[in-house]
Amino acid sequence: MKKTRINHAHYQLNGKMVDFAGWDLPVQYSGVKEEHLAVRHTGGIFDVSHMGEIFLRGPQALDAVQYISSNNAARLEPGRIQYSGLLTEKGCFVDDMLVHKLSDSEYLLVVNAANLEKDAAWIREKTETFNVEIHNESEEYSQIAIQGPKARVLLSQFTEADLQKIRYYSFVFTEIQGVAALISRTGYTGEDGFEVYFKSDEAFATSLFLDFVRQGESLGIVPAGLGARDTLRLEAGMALYGNDIDDSHTVLEAGLGWILKFKKKDFIGRDVLLRQKEEGIQRRLAGFEVFGRGIARHGYPVLWQGKEFSQVTSGTMAPFLNKAIGMTYLPPEATEPGTRFHIMIHNRDVEARVTKMPFYQRES
Repeated sequence: MKKTRINHAHYQLNGKMVDFAGWDLPVQYSGVKEEHLAVRHTGGIFDVSHMGEIFLRGPQALDAVQYISSNNAARLEPGRIQYSGLLTEKGCFVDDMLVHKLSDSEYLLVVNAANLEKDAAWIREKTETFNVEIHNESEEYSQIAIQGPKARVLLSQFTEADLQKIRYYSFVFTEIQGVAALISRTGYTGEDGFEVYFKSDEAFATSLFLDFVRQGESLGIVPAGLGARDTLRLEAGMALYGNDIDDSHTVLEAGLGWILKFKKKDFIGRDVLLRQKEEGIQRRLAGFEVFGRGIARHGYPVLWQGKEFSQVTSGTMAPFLNKAIGMTYLPPEATEPGTRFHIMIHNRDVEARVTKMPFYQRES
C-alpha cells in the first residue's frame, strides 16, 4: 500500500488505518462523530497528501486547460482557483478537479487520488497537439488541510502569510516553518479552512502534522480521518466522484450545470451536453432526508412510483444535523423539495423526502 509522508504520525496518534484507494490512511482517530463535530465547532486537521497534483506548463497552457475542462479558466487571475470538470466526450466525469492559475503559462490541477493515473493519461492524450508540458508531481507533494472556524487561528501560528487576505478560492505562495508552501482557501466540509501544499522529506511532513495537532489541542482542534471527511462533505451537499458523479452520469444530470461554459471555445463533451441541455435530462441528482428508522447507505435501491429507479449514491447519519440524509438520482419532476419517494433499507420499504441542498450551511 502507498503511504503519505505523514503516515507515521497517524500511527503515533493511534489512527484507525484502512486501505483507501491503495493508500494507508486513517478513517478515524477519536471517532467519526467527534471529529465531525469538532470541525463544525472548532476545527479538524486532515492528511490529504494522497490527492493528485498535475501541472500544465507552456505557451498554450490556457488553451489546453480550456479544452480539457468544462469551466472557463480564462476568467482566472493568478492566485485564483476554479472548480471544474474533466469530462468524457459523452459529457460525463473523468474526474472533478480544482484548477489553480499560477501564471499565464502555468496551471495546477488538483485531482482525486483514486483517479490520478487515469487523469494524467487522459490529460496527456487530449493535449498532445498543444504546446504544453504535462507534469504529474503528485509524489513530490504533501498536503495538510485544516478546516473549521478556528482554522485560521491555528495556521497563523505557523506562517507569516496574512491569511485574512486569502479570499475564498484563492491561494498564495509563502513559507510554512521555513519551507516553501502554497496555501489555498477552498475546502470540502462546509466550513472555512485552508490547504497547505509543500515539498519536504518525511521527517518534516510528520513533524508539521504533529505540531498542528499539539498546537490545535488548546483550541479544541483535532486530527480527523476519512470518515469525518465524508460525512462533512455530504452535509455540505458536495458530490463525490465514484459515488454521486462518475463516467455514467452527465454534468447536467449531476446538477452541476454552473461549471459548464458553453460560450467559451470548444471543450471535451460540449456538443453532447449542449444537445442534452436543449432536449432535457431524464434524471437528476437530488438530496433527501429519510423518515423513520434506518440509514440509506450507498447502493441501496431507490423506488419511484413503485419501481426501482436508481440507487442511493451517498448516505449517512449526519452527525451535526442528527438525521439520515443522502443523495440519489430521480426523475427531474421528482426533485422538487418535499417530494416523497421510497428506499429499500435492509429489505424494508422506507419513505424519504427530497431536500434542498446543501443540507448544512454555515452562518456567514
